[in-house]
Amino acid sequence: MLTSGLPHGSVPRLERPGPLRDRVYEALLELIITRALRPGQHLVESELAGHLGVSRQPVREALQRLNTEGWVDLRPAQGAFVHEPTEEEADQLLTVRTLLEAEAARLAAAQPTDAGLAELRDIHEQGLDAVARDDVDAAVALNARFHAVIMDLAGNTVLAGLAAQVDRRVRWYYTPIARQRGRKSWDEHRELIAAIEERDEERATRLMREHTEHTRRSYHEREK
Repeated sequence: MLTSGLPHGSVPRLERPGPLRDRVYEALLELIITRALRPGQHLVESELAGHLGVSRQPVREALQRLNTEGWVDLRPAQGAFVHEPTEEEADQLLTVRTLLEAEAARLAAAQPTDAGLAELRDIHEQGLDAVARDDVDAAVALNARFHAVIMDLAGNTVLAGLAAQVDRRVRWYYTPIARQRGRKSWDEHRELIAAIEERDEERATRLMREHTEHTRRSYHEREK
């Protein structure tokens, strides 16, 4: 195990040639979001470069960008560390998420489509299977897809753009509580699908507000 906490072979090497800083950035960000790189973890340029099969320069540039966006902290004379979000940071973001998602659920219920509902049902079934297999990574990814489909059904590009800005941090906060939320989260998803299918805007709004509030509370009650 290396200082960066990533076992050999766990990260795909990035292919050359061409500018790599954007792909290195995306690779590191995904590792942070999935908590393969955990909050507070020291990030060593040379080790990350070795894992990704690149030189240190694009890694350094990616870390600087991640620092600017608040994913990484660059500490003088110490190096780079994965940012450790405060409870207040998480609370503020998850509160904003509730506002966005509740409005998306209302709009989705106002204009549901057969294709959208079918996709939600399919994701729901896959989510239950992921929970049964205790596949946290799959459950987190499917949860994000479920909410993205509702956002698509809402049909509001401005709302979708705002939601996209918080989506990755929602995944970051959701990962450590996905197992805790477990099947309950997917039962709530099933109720949301029913409300949207029945075009019940008020119920869909209420259910989504309660659903996202459960996630916010679970985050604060998680084991640390």
